[in-house]
Amino acid sequence: MANLCSETFILFIISIFCSICFSSSIPFIVLHGITMSCNDIGSSFYTSQLRSMSGTNGQCVEIGNGAFDSVTMPIENQVQVACEKVKRMNELRQGYNIVALSQGNIIARGIIELCDGAPPVKNFISIGGPNAGVANAVCSGGPWCAFGVYSDFGQSHYAPNGYMKLPNDIAGYLRGCRFLPKLNNEIPNAFNSTYKQRFSSLQNLILIMFENDLIVTPKESSWFGFYQDGSYTQVLPPQQTNLYLNDLFGLQTLDKAGKIKFIKVPGFHLGMNIQELQQYVVPYLIDEVTPALARASTPTISPVFQFLF
Repeated sequence: MANLCSETFILFIISIFCSICFSSSIPFIVLHGITMSCNDIGSSFYTSQLRSMSGTNGQCVEIGNGAFDSVTMPIENQVQVACEKVKRMNELRQGYNIVALSQGNIIARGIIELCDGAPPVKNFISIGGPNAGVANAVCSGGPWCAFGVYSDFGQSHYAPNGYMKLPNDIAGYLRGCRFLPKLNNEIPNAFNSTYKQRFSSLQNLILIMFENDLIVTPKESSWFGFYQDGSYTQVLPPQQTNLYLNDLFGLQTLDKAGKIKFIKVPGFHLGMNIQELQQYVVPYLIDEVTPALARASTPTISPVFQFLF
């Protein structure tokens, strides 16, 4: 009887300890990419698997009606919607982590840099993000092509135009692109130190690039690398870009502090498997108390999913 009581007491203490550990974990949100929604297979995979493997509270934050608005709503408007949502989420008040997929990375940066009164972002895990922009030499179709990507019409009706950076038209980019130049502090005589202070306050910035990414062009944009101005062939590593050298929004500050992890995985755009999520993402979703517990609860299945958006 004494032994039974002793074992029961020990189990009770362990249950209390585990409850405290998980309740103190930092929650996370997932921001999906273009043509995606929180209910589709891609977003659901990332959200559910990361929630299960980390043992933390996580959810996908939807913007508008999902897939359609991700394409047609101007990117700055999407950021405003996301900003207001995270400010209303009580569970995020003490801070939270962001896992962003593809275009969701631009929205994530907007939340971090531009969202006044928002709770602090601890870790930013960027998966296949067009972080330094995208450079499509040929227009992919749609009415915005006739007007131009940097026209008012193009900027108002096609979300990716808000982060389209054409190497052969940098003047047009700085003059007409409404969002990325602002986010990057690239606009002449319009430097905003608050953007830099907020971005450089991240505890960790995890940049995941896909070896065979055919969506983000160049793929090195996921690391904040990009084409040399005027060239569609020469790609600069992040440390050789003006964004880094001039530390326009805190990229160099974070890197020199050892807070950036540059990670390259095989496969196509957003195609991560269970093992890669466990190795590269999960450690940044659990606090100092829960890693052993989270690892113990990791699923043993290892299916490989490949998503192309």
